[in-house]
Amino acid sequence: MTRTIQQRIRLGARPEELFDTYLDSKKHSAATGGPARMSRKVGGAFTAWGGQLRGRNLMIVPNRLIVQAWRATHWKASDPDSILILEFSKVPGGAQIDLVHVNVPVYDHKGVSQGWPKYYWKPWKKYLETKKS
Repeated sequence: MTRTIQQRIRLGARPEELFDTYLDSKKHSAATGGPARMSRKVGGAFTAWGGQLRGRNLMIVPNRLIVQAWRATHWKASDPDSILILEFSKVPGGAQIDLVHVNVPVYDHKGVSQGWPKYYWKPWKKYLETKKS
């Protein structure tokens, strides 16, 4: 078992806006720059980054929490899905996302850890700034 990936990011938007950006296919794609097909339903499937990431929603608490079974296409078939938990909360000046990502294969732990800021947090910040102007 690999170490748990834990990250916290604060962004200048309401929690509801960030939650919606993650689960809306068009907004997710626009915010990250990679094609995404998201589902808003528990049990619904999703893909991100043109199918490089895929999984299904395990739990959704509107505007507050998303729990997904999540995997990358380059993972071995024998690797179990990882579990991704995203919690959205209000903080002064915007919202905070607390990420917990467990069961990422050892050989991709560094890539996934570095991938969240590179492929999500930095592009999201830029997307939100662009929306405001």
